[in-house]
Amino acid sequence: MSDKLFKTGILSDTEITELINAKIINASLELTNDQIQPASLDLRLGKKAWRVRSSFLPGSKNEVKSKISRLSMHEIDLSKGAVLEKGCVYIAEIMENLDLPKNISASANPKSSTGRLDIFTRLIADNATEFEFVKSGYKGPLYIEISPRTFSVLVYEGSRLNQIRFRSGNYLLNDEEIKELHKNISLISGYDGSLDIKDGIPLSIDLSGMTEGLIGYRARKHTDLIDIQNIKYYKKEAFWEKVTTNDLTSDGLVLNPDEFYILASKEFVVIPETHAAEMRAYDTRVGEFRAHYAGFFDPGFGLVEGKVSNTRAVLEVRSHDVPFLIEQGQTVCRLIYERMSSLPKKVYGGKGSKSNYQSQGLKLSKHFE
Repeated sequence: MSDKLFKTGILSDTEITELINAKIINASLELTNDQIQPASLDLRLGKKAWRVRSSFLPGSKNEVKSKISRLSMHEIDLSKGAVLEKGCVYIAEIMENLDLPKNISASANPKSSTGRLDIFTRLIADNATEFEFVKSGYKGPLYIEISPRTFSVLVYEGSRLNQIRFRSGNYLLNDEEIKELHKNISLISGYDGSLDIKDGIPLSIDLSGMTEGLIGYRARKHTDLIDIQNIKYYKKEAFWEKVTTNDLTSDGLVLNPDEFYILASKEFVVIPETHAAEMRAYDTRVGEFRAHYAGFFDPGFGLVEGKVSNTRAVLEVRSHDVPFLIEQGQTVCRLIYERMSSLPKKVYGGKGSKSNYQSQGLKLSKHFE
């Protein structure tokens, strides 16, 4: 395929289909249409996984398998399903592999449901010196690091825990371009005062308890495992405690160290069809906590039939090492925007798409009733 085939920006569903047809994206099992999202591709677990002693990067001169051979504790067969226990680190094969041209790179993130279950995942490629990124021109297999943090999970060959985006060039919008786009489209609403666009659009925590005093959920520490295939199956009370306005101090909400929270942004978010967005997951400038695992926002998020809906960003929050106080309206993360290479054929929440979190308020993963 010619390197000049694509314009610059994030590749759309139509272009991802072209990558598949051109064998730039290959798989051990035929790819399906429902893997293709407006601006990303769902990746599937392969047959094998390994329990490893530690997380790792292969480094610029090593293949992932060579590191697995040294760090593996035992091999796991995923063909009939296997339990991945919380607190452990696993590496699994990905069914898909890549043969990228010199002008296309890729990056990955957990799927929304993966993040909301507190399953920490990172994509790894051969010769990689950083997680979640595949350099342009890469040819080879893909792997995923999986570390369930709160719930043990049952996964299978073919389970989809993460997703990958492809880009030609790098057309991340700078602050002035985001301000201009916001002026034309209103990317965010529901904020107080002026909007401080700096290194992206700021999002803050909503602690108002607008729905019967409910602020969010805190994961229970000792629960049953979650079968990743069971949708709308589990009673949330068995896995989550409600966090309400009664849990607030006079200053805000104290996050307990190493506990997992599902909270929501105060603001409503819109991603126009011309752009995709990503949440910056961890920024020490706003506090010692992680505010988001699943960072991809597809074109059309926050829109219903082309009109703006009140859609919040759900935040997967975990404090590090020490208790941390968050206050109403406090900035916890930032949203960055990037141009699409072309308009997607389908958009998030559009007709025919399976969008579990469109027009969401405070919502747990799709596995709960």
